Amino acid sequence: GGARLVQLKMRISGGKKTCFVHPSRFLLFFSLQTFEKLLIANRGEIACRVIKTCKKMGIKTVAIHSDVDANAVHVKMADEAVCVGPAPTSKSYLNMDAIMEVIKKTRAQAVHPGYGFLSENREFARRLASEGITFIGPDTHAIQAMGDKIESKLLAKNAKVNTIPGFDGVVKDADEAVRIAREIGYPVMIKASAGGGGKGMRIAWDDEETREGFRFSSQEAASSFGDDRLLIEKFIDNPRHIEIQVLADKHGNALWLNERECSIQRRNQKVVEEAPSTFLDPETRRAMGEQAVALAKAVKYSSAGTVEFLVDSSKNFYFLEMNTRLQVEHPVTECITGLDLVQEMIRVAKGYPLRHKQADIPINGWAVECRVYAEDPYKSFGLPSIGKLSQYQEPLQVPSVRVDSGVQQGSDISIFYDPMISKLITYGCNRAEALKRMEEALDNYVIRGVAHNISLLREVIIHPRFIQGEISTKFLPEVYPDGFKGHKLTDLERRELLATAASLYVCEQLRSQRFLGTPRIPIAKSKRSSWELSVRLGDGIYPVAVSKDGSSFSVEVDGMKLNVTSEWNLASPLLSVTIDGTQRTIQRISRSAAGDTSIQFLGTVYKLQILTKVAAELSKYMPEKAAEDTSSALRSPMPGAVVAVSVKPGDTVSEGQEICVIEAMKMQNSMTAAKTGKVKAVHCKAGDTVGEGDLLVELE
Repeated sequence: GGARLVQLKMRISGGKKTCFVHPSRFLLFFSLQTFEKLLIANRGEIACRVIKTCKKMGIKTVAIHSDVDANAVHVKMADEAVCVGPAPTSKSYLNMDAIMEVIKKTRAQAVHPGYGFLSENREFARRLASEGITFIGPDTHAIQAMGDKIESKLLAKNAKVNTIPGFDGVVKDADEAVRIAREIGYPVMIKASAGGGGKGMRIAWDDEETREGFRFSSQEAASSFGDDRLLIEKFIDNPRHIEIQVLADKHGNALWLNERECSIQRRNQKVVEEAPSTFLDPETRRAMGEQAVALAKAVKYSSAGTVEFLVDSSKNFYFLEMNTRLQVEHPVTECITGLDLVQEMIRVAKGYPLRHKQADIPINGWAVECRVYAEDPYKSFGLPSIGKLSQYQEPLQVPSVRVDSGVQQGSDISIFYDPMISKLITYGCNRAEALKRMEEALDNYVIRGVAHNISLLREVIIHPRFIQGEISTKFLPEVYPDGFKGHKLTDLERRELLATAASLYVCEQLRSQRFLGTPRIPIAKSKRSSWELSVRLGDGIYPVAVSKDGSSFSVEVDGMKLNVTSEWNLASPLLSVTIDGTQRTIQRISRSAAGDTSIQFLGTVYKLQILTKVAAELSKYMPEKAAEDTSSALRSPMPGAVVAVSVKPGDTVSEGQEICVIEAMKMQNSMTAAKTGKVKAVHCKAGDTVGEGDLLVELE
């Protein structure tokens, strides 16, 4: 009842105290036992994620932001928000002096760093400790030990954790890199010592790639982490990337919270994750978990952390690195264990012991996470896209869906930060159910204004190899050796798309004939009941006959009749259509008066042209615009900043030769010549900001 007291037994300052508290004050009681005010030294979805848990615990929050993030969602969610500088991360989210000033000004008692930025910066943690501010993360010695890949590998060896063969030291220059790579044996992985998130990582298969990889990796490492040191180790070909979530307190207790399968990657960055893994058996899971805990205890780790492993086809596993922070993909672990990892981190930072034993950690159901990026998946599996989210609607109406995002309709995706829009998580009693819900959630996710990778994500989760669990870190290049081209329609799916598009066209025509529910022209002839159309899809032109019966359409395509039914709400971004009993959720992206329309169907956007039979006959006489010769013009495939230009007018270049380097979202990309020729003009210089499609260099 409302007057009933709840007895709570808690360990406080090493001793036991019995407290009696009214149920209505239960939340407040816990907030008083941790922190009154917490600053989040981050932005975007992870800042929003931390704020949600803080609200649940009754903790007031302080957000920091750059000037371009002044209207960001995390700024609006927090109790207080302070600008820490201009857009470049070095002047805002990495500006320790400015952040320390905000902490003093707002009197925050603790700081949660999220992931990235300063989350694994030992100096930041040290400065907080010197000011008596609690860092929601491990102690500085653990950050230093595990944040440095060289030192962490040595510690892992001493803790009897399986490690990858490699060079246990800092690589001085490109020549030494080549010598070490030859000694280890190709292929090798060149990686930033202080790195993470795929930044500063390159695979090299020969001496030339080693030299190039050393240059790019050191530049990316310096840009992302302020530390250009590199190491080299043997590259395990065709492995799985499986990580173990650990949780440890300041009293010597440590747990492993099962594994996450993170093998679906592009450019060493994860795209799809799930928990648990289809590959691990209980014995391998336990062995990996016990080694992860042994490493955590060896460095006196306290907080949530992740130990990453590479696992070969024989289930041999090798230590890759330890991330001393909250991991991007932590939601899938929360789904199958029921734990709130942010809450656990806050409790541990305050000094409380863990509330659970290893035997208490379950695997309940299955969870899948897709990272939704503002990227064009048709370019190298995802090159960044920038712009304003002109329309944005998360698929929260789908059951067992969680969306961790830091954007809303009207938000800007800028060149300065990571292009991730959100993390889309689905949960099910088993893997099949979780994947089916993910498929439905992706179909119902509305994103307009920027390119996005929904089509790639959907194709991955429905691919037979993925469904069977036959995956590795090479999944994308193996499945799509010529690059991602979108969904390949079956004959039945093609007919469904043509029938749906034709029905939509007819609905539009009928709607345009009426105004406020009445005919625009009172003496207009009675409604037509049939239409003969010509629909262009790709290289094919298909005759389509449509007849209307109430709210349904009978559509004849390829000599087959399909019945298409819907509520036909043309104002909605989502349209649920039933085609011969099969339900499809589609999105009409655009349309024009000339009959051009774009429809998102099965995750992929298809461009169609729908004309009447007469208009189609006349269109044959319309001249077609000649395609631009792109071999002589090098254009930027993405928005970014020019890091270096390697040529000048008059230079002769060969096919494949590097012309310039573009940095986008902290990743450096080499732009090469499409043919051998002489440089006619250079339209950019180091330091310039360029947009997608901007002309960089012209060849004669």
